[in-house]
Amino acid sequence: MGHIFLFLSVSAVALFSFVAVASWADAHRREREAYYKSEITRKIIETQGAGSSSALELIREEEKIEAKRRREGIKLGGLVTTAVGIGILIFLKMLVTNEPVYLSGLIPLFVGIALLTYAYLLGPKE
Repeated sequence: MGHIFLFLSVSAVALFSFVAVASWADAHRREREAYYKSEITRKIIETQGAGSSSALELIREEEKIEAKRRREGIKLGGLVTTAVGIGILIFLKMLVTNEPVYLSGLIPLFVGIALLTYAYLLGPKE
């Protein structure tokens, strides 16, 4: 019995250590990307003068790309969450036939529908 607790505690420490290192690496990558973007923008402004619109065009284009990437992520998240909701509905309906447990699948289904509604109808457009 003591071996299982040892295994679980070592697993928990390993998991949280991995999560900490992964989040640090992600933060470091984002910081480095922001630094490189600011350096590129600074060099464009220096070479073409302060009145140039190339740096502004570059920044606007990057913002458009980021907004499109975010919108596509919301669409994908909505589709996945809707599919999970439908899958839970079907799975629980087949597993427990005498009680309406399957209705708990409506929660992720409605969350997915809300995400898709936001992405297609309510969210900012290009």
